[in-house]
Amino acid sequence: MTRSTHQPIVRMLVLGLAVTVATPVAAQEAAAVTDPECPVTHQDLTEALRQSAAPAAGPSNGGLGNNEWAAVVDRTGTVCAITYSGETVRDQWLGSRAIAVEKAFTANAFSLPNFALSTANLYAGAQPGGYLYGIITTNPVREELLYLGDVETWGTPSDPLVGEIAGGTVVFAGGLPLYDGGELVGGLGASGDTSCADHNIAWRVRNMLDLGDVPAGVSPSGADQIIYDIGPSGSSASGYGHPMCGRNAPDVAEEIGAGFVPEWNETD
Repeated sequence: MTRSTHQPIVRMLVLGLAVTVATPVAAQEAAAVTDPECPVTHQDLTEALRQSAAPAAGPSNGGLGNNEWAAVVDRTGTVCAITYSGETVRDQWLGSRAIAVEKAFTANAFSLPNFALSTANLYAGAQPGGYLYGIITTNPVREELLYLGDVETWGTPSDPLVGEIAGGTVVFAGGLPLYDGGELVGGLGASGDTSCADHNIAWRVRNMLDLGDVPAGVSPSGADQIIYDIGPSGSSASGYGHPMCGRNAPDVAEEIGAGFVPEWNETD
C-alpha cells in the first residue's frame, strides 16, 4: 500500500478520534443548555445572588452572614438553574443545595397566577394542629436525584439536577414564587443561612431579576412577605406567620420590604 493510500485512512482515524474525544464535551454542553421556559439564566442568577449575599460583597441580611445557594424551577417544577455565591462549591453548606431546590419547588407549586405564597407563609399552618399539618409529606423529594454527579458540577450549568423535577416541600422561609409581567413563571429558593436571612436574600435576588410582580398574597401589603406574628403562645395571629430567627433579620426584612412585624412583636 502506498503512502498516499495511507493518508486518507490516517485522516479518518484522526477525525474519528477527535469526534470520540469531543463527544463527552458536546454532551456536557448540550446538558447545560438553558431550559427555554426558565425565567432566568445561570449567569444572571449567579450575579444576583452574589450581589445579595454578604460574603460575596452583598449587604447584610441578618443571620450568620454565610455564603448561599440559589435554585430556580420553571412553572412545571423542573429545576432549570442552580448556583452558589462562594468561590467554590465548598464555600457554603453542601446540604443547602437540596433545600434551595425544594424551596423553589414549594413556592412554585403552592402559588397561583393570581395569588402568591412564600414558603415562609406556610410555616404556621404546617405545625401540629394547623390547617396544613402533614403538607411536608405530600410531595416527597426524589432522593435518588440529590447526590448524582461529581460534586464539582453542583451549582454549575451542568448540575445534574438541572432538567429534573426533584420535588420536596419546605415550610420555612427562603422560597418565593416568580412573576414576570403578572405571569407566574416558576419559583426561587435560597438556602445557606438562617431561614429568615434566606428569605431576605431570596427577596433581593427576585427584585434584581425583576421577577417580583406579585399579584396578591397573604401579607398586609398584599404580597408574599414573611410575617413575624407568632406570639408567646406559639400561635400566629394571621395564620401565615413565621418565627423570628434573631440576628436582626426581621429588621432587615422590614427595611427592604420583605417582611412585616406587628408593633406588639417588635423588639428593641
